[in-house]
Amino acid sequence: MKIIQIVIKSVFVSLLFLLLSCTNIKPVVNVSGELKQWHEVTLVIDGPETSELASENPFLNYRLQATFTKGHNSYTVPGFFAADGDAGNTSAEKGHKWKVIFRPSEVGEWTYSISFRKGIEIAIKSDEEGTAVSPCDREKGSFFVTESDKHGRDFKAHGRIINGGKGYFKYAGNNELFIKNGTNSPENFLGYYEFDQTHRFINKTLRDGEDNADSTLHHYNPHQNDWQIGDPTWADGKGKNIIGAINYLSAVGVNSMYFLTLNINGDGKDVWPYTSYEERYRFDCSKLDQWAVVFDHMENKGVMAHLILQETENECLLDGGDTGIQRKIYLRELTARFGHYLGLAWNLGEENGAADWSPIAQDDKQRKDMANYIKKINPFSPIVLLHTHSHIYEQDLHVNPILGFNNLDGISMQIDPPSAVNTRVDTFIRRSIKANKRWIVTMDELGPHWKGVMPDSFDLKHDTVRHQALWGTLLAGGAGVEWYFGWKYPEADLSMNNFRSRHNMWLQSTIATDFIKKYPLEDMYACNSMLSSKGEAYCLCHRENKFILGYLPYAYNANKVKLVEGDYQVKWFNPFTGGNMVKGNITDIKGGGMRNIGFPPKADNQDWLVVIEKN
Repeated sequence: MKIIQIVIKSVFVSLLFLLLSCTNIKPVVNVSGELKQWHEVTLVIDGPETSELASENPFLNYRLQATFTKGHNSYTVPGFFAADGDAGNTSAEKGHKWKVIFRPSEVGEWTYSISFRKGIEIAIKSDEEGTAVSPCDREKGSFFVTESDKHGRDFKAHGRIINGGKGYFKYAGNNELFIKNGTNSPENFLGYYEFDQTHRFINKTLRDGEDNADSTLHHYNPHQNDWQIGDPTWADGKGKNIIGAINYLSAVGVNSMYFLTLNINGDGKDVWPYTSYEERYRFDCSKLDQWAVVFDHMENKGVMAHLILQETENECLLDGGDTGIQRKIYLRELTARFGHYLGLAWNLGEENGAADWSPIAQDDKQRKDMANYIKKINPFSPIVLLHTHSHIYEQDLHVNPILGFNNLDGISMQIDPPSAVNTRVDTFIRRSIKANKRWIVTMDELGPHWKGVMPDSFDLKHDTVRHQALWGTLLAGGAGVEWYFGWKYPEADLSMNNFRSRHNMWLQSTIATDFIKKYPLEDMYACNSMLSSKGEAYCLCHRENKFILGYLPYAYNANKVKLVEGDYQVKWFNPFTGGNMVKGNITDIKGGGMRNIGFPPKADNQDWLVVIEKN
């Protein structure tokens, strides 16, 4: 009897110890972040202990993903190895933290289910089962999401930027248009001296006619005072200059930045996500965490990240241009870490396709395969674009065959000379409509390549750029612009540190984009023939004749406009100084043919925008 009592007591103590132990077990999955609509929600998972250079490659031989569900909405989001979970600050290369980042599109309760599998190259094999990683695999949970409390330029106040389907970017949260007003330089923006494992591999470019970056990385010192208390940093105060640069750009109205995520063998040779310049299968956890600090701040400040995935010199670096193992793992890692951002565009590559000075290039099938894969692995309706060459022949050669392709959202145009901008933007908008896939068309690199947009100290007013490129794009139906700095003048593309060098250009771009987005652009079309002034005058018309916007470089000529029957009001807008619309010497006209629109109020030889509105 005594023996039985001892056994019962022993079992009871064991069960009690087990119960107490279970209550102290940390959960395998922690849900972190602000649980609000459009905000970042992160599943932090205690998974296998490993490292960036482990023999079992954590980026290739593990596949972590989570499916988030609410009602009929379901998103399967890829995850990633996060080292110690704080690698941006610690520079850790190993650990047992894994993450999945999600952005809830609705308020209410969301559920999640985790799939965590192990197998040879399983990360890029979506249909292979592999071996379950316990106890994480099939872990389930839920969280409740409330409305966002953000406001102003923060993208979380507006929702994800998507392809609106009618040639323009649009916010998913409020259905408003997003007109791009951005910087194209420096293309090696991420070649910044305070990012881990970032250096210039070679200081000589492979071809003539490009900005030759020296051995010094970007420091952005002129923007150190633009950093503000409360802004993010990493690793005990690093990153203030690059964060300050974003503050400045946002303050002057810039809402988009074009930059490379991979320039190995390219012009700058200072940006790559890998653990080394020679690596293609393993990623630098701390560097990518630090990039994310910058991308987070861009989102808070309303600045879209226009990711250029490769450049013309290296578009065949991965898999010879195919979407094989190297390209898939590259795209998957970028998607897992950054695909959740609300303001994000994926560009298949700078100057994509062969040219006489760049004959080794992707072909039509290869660029389609790449676009297909981006759309396949990213559940957040990614915007996929293609950057063109500058000349008509190469544009037509590489862009025409991809017209109508469903998984390309538009083209990012490089155009030389500036006088061709209006015509070329209009040409590809019309061609895409004819191919039954209306493209978003933007002007993202202005030639000639040595010049671009000069510093204010060389071109104070930027008259030609404002006229031919800025308003030439917008009144062709283009969805925005980004400004390239060339290589000949100070603060050139690859070596620039001071965004204030083009301060006047940012202000004029903001004037233009803020003004034009007030109009129903999705229902308007280029109609230069409505103006009596030919060649350098541009016109955008409403399909129901409610509005006509006409840009007149020489507003004091005897300008006329063709109008249908009706009564109209005439007002003028100064594209250089902005401000309110003003009245000219003629304020009211009747339609029914070519009609004189009069003159703006100031008798100088300046360009003006005329706004003709039907009563």
